[in-house]
This record gives sequence, structure tokens and C-alpha cells, in this order.
Amino acid sequence: MRTVTLGNTNITVNKNGFGALPIQRISTEDAVKLLRKAYDNGINFYDTARAYTDSEVKIGQAFEGMRDKIFLASKTMAEDAEGFWEDLETTLTNLKTTYLDIYQFHNPAVCPKPGQGNGLYEAMQEAKRQGKIRFIGITNHRIAVAEEAIESGLYDTLQFPFSYLSSERELALAEKCKEAGMGLIAMKALSGGLITCVPAIYAFMAQYENVLPIWGIQRERELDEFLECQENEPELTEEMKAVIEKDQKELMGEFCRGCGYCMPCPVGIEINNCARMSLMIRRAPSDAQMTEEMQAKMKKIEDCLHCGQCKSKCPYGLDTPALLEKNYQDYKEILAGKPL
Repeated sequence: MRTVTLGNTNITVNKNGFGALPIQRISTEDAVKLLRKAYDNGINFYDTARAYTDSEVKIGQAFEGMRDKIFLASKTMAEDAEGFWEDLETTLTNLKTTYLDIYQFHNPAVCPKPGQGNGLYEAMQEAKRQGKIRFIGITNHRIAVAEEAIESGLYDTLQFPFSYLSSERELALAEKCKEAGMGLIAMKALSGGLITCVPAIYAFMAQYENVLPIWGIQRERELDEFLECQENEPELTEEMKAVIEKDQKELMGEFCRGCGYCMPCPVGIEINNCARMSLMIRRAPSDAQMTEEMQAKMKKIEDCLHCGQCKSKCPYGLDTPALLEKNYQDYKEILAGKPL
């Protein structure tokens, strides 16, 4: 079983990490079953966040009494020290633990550092002194913030979108983290469902010995795909490289990653789904994309105010209103019977 050590921490875990954002969408019973099956098959790193509604609670229920057998990471979006401590205490209660292995600042607009006046980084240091966290991490979708975090020397881990759709600058984060003694946790490894060949991304990730992918898992069949790759590790053959090159040609560049940081929309457009519908309907078609409910959601694009809020909040600098319009026009053509 392949393992990865996160930088200079003593955290060595299964190369498969469990991204627990999706389990907020399923019942507690199903979530506990899924989490325990992952553990029974060697997965021992679980990443969640205060912002993921009841995800922490479900993990806490799944692993009560097993704290020494797993590694837990969570996140806070607090903007001041008071909010930090409130989030941390809630998270510890939810997870039924007295400490976190990694506590991460959750996608801050700027890199938290000492002396900024909000007391955030100082609170993180105090939490570490108190033994409530072991290591300090940061997550982000902004490459400049990620690079600043590495250069600062203030962080033990960085969590960042990382896959074979990443740019050269983004892929370089792996080496930068290695040189800095930081662990790199790879989120969005499937690019929100746009990467559909699990063996290909699995083989790609195996090249990076210091990168821990956390797979967002909601269904047992999704978990089974990763467990199959774990059991029979795919190789980066010429055939696999061809799959990767095809995906890169079709997908790299100006596409919505579905991160949702542009939300909420003032007129209720479901931007994180609607701005990527054209790609999703081609790569992972399903009946749900053509229902009356989905058609109504796409039609909401007509109400766009062109206020620019979504564009200004996009961590990837995308022209979100233009993407919405492009996807809507494409969607209408598909409804009209134009072949995919």
C-alpha cells in the first residue's frame, strides 16, 4: 500500500485521503458506513471543514473511540480570533476529539500571518501550544496566496487544487512544498467530476511522492474505484498518457472548477453548476441534467444582472458572466436536439 509523508510533519498516511465535503449530502447512516469501509480498507486520513455542515459530526460518529487510528484535518473560515476559537471548539466537539492533526485556514483571500491585527495566526499558534492542534495548514484556490504561504515558512501543509489539468505554475507547487518541508494536500483532483478516468488520475498522482490526494467521496461505488486502484495500482502507460492528453486538450484553460466561492448570486443563479454545464453534459451525461428542474436553473441565467460580483470573487480570475452565457446558449442548442 503506497503511503505519503506530509512534509516535515510525522504524519505518514495512505496515499488515498478521504475528502469529506460530499458526505454532507447523504444520511448519517450511509456516511458512517462509507467512512468505516474506507478505514477498513486502509484509508486513514480524513479532511473536513466547519463549513461542510454536518460532515464533522458524521466523521465523529464513525470514528468515536478510534482517535489513535486515524488522522483528522479540518478548517476554519473565521475572520478574527473570537470566531477562530468558536469554530475550533465546535469542530473538536463534532469530531469527538481533543485535538486535530491539522487545522487549516479555509481559502482566505490573503495569507494569514502574525501581526495583521485580526489575531488569527496568533490564535492558531496558541491552539498549537495548548495541544488542540498538531500542525498548521492553509487551503486556497489562489496561486499567489499559495505561493506566499510556502515562502512565509509559517505553514506545515498547503491544500490546493492539483491534477493533470493544473497549469505548470500550479504543478510547480509540489516541488516548492518539498523544498520548504511542507506537505501538499491535493484537492479537486477530479476537477469537480470533469476528470472521469480514475485510473488515469491515480497513475498521475503516483508520480508525486509528497502529494496526498483527498478524493471527494459520496457513493460507495466511488470509493470502490479508488480501492480497486489501491489494490491494483494502474501504471502510467502510453494508453493512460493518451487519456490524460485528451483531457488536457479538451479541458485545460478557461473553465469553471465548481468551487462555489462566487456564490451566492444576487438573483439566485446556481453558478457553480450552470457555468460548467456544457462540459459536464458532454463528459458525464445524465438524465438529471435535462430535467425540468435543471432547465429552470439554466434559464435563471437570463436574469443575470451583470453586476460583476461572481467575476470579482472567482479565485481563478474567470469571466463568470461570459461563461454562464456560453453554457446557456450551448444548453439550449442541446435541448433543441443538436447532437452532443
